[in-house]
Amino acid sequence: MASVVAALLCVAALMVPQEASAFFKDPDPNWQEGEYTLPPAPVEASLRRVAVSAASSNTFLIDEASLSVGEDGVVRYVLVVRTPGGAENVTFEGIRCAPRAGRIYATGRADGQWAPTRTSEWQVIIASTYNRPQAALANDYFCDGPVPPRNRAEAVRKLRTERGVFR
Repeated sequence: MASVVAALLCVAALMVPQEASAFFKDPDPNWQEGEYTLPPAPVEASLRRVAVSAASSNTFLIDEASLSVGEDGVVRYVLVVRTPGGAENVTFEGIRCAPRAGRIYATGRADGQWAPTRTSEWQVIIASTYNRPQAALANDYFCDGPVPPRNRAEAVRKLRTERGVFR
């Protein structure tokens, strides 16, 4: 029995989202990430609420002004997460649809500036609690299977029409 428990704990340890990058193998070894710039700090008027999980009491918002689709196929956006207690987390992120991978480029500070993340690697998007916002955005909003939106206009349309239902 102890060996079964130990084996289950080992498997569970392998499923931790922070460890996902160790298992990420890019399906296109010739893919090159394009240039990008950090967007301006989000403004309330351009924030659009997105459905992430009924189990979370947090509010998830995408800054429409920051939404872009690069020539490299990466959908980039600013995500704002607000807790019921008033805390706010702001990140500039990217999603690649074909490998279902995500990356956090920077975190927002209270003064509107960006702090690049220390470890900013592409990681497999796993629909865990930690990665649920990226999984919801990839699966329900931006990606059509392995295909990213053609351009910014299509990405905005998809954001506004979750699963084709205008909101």
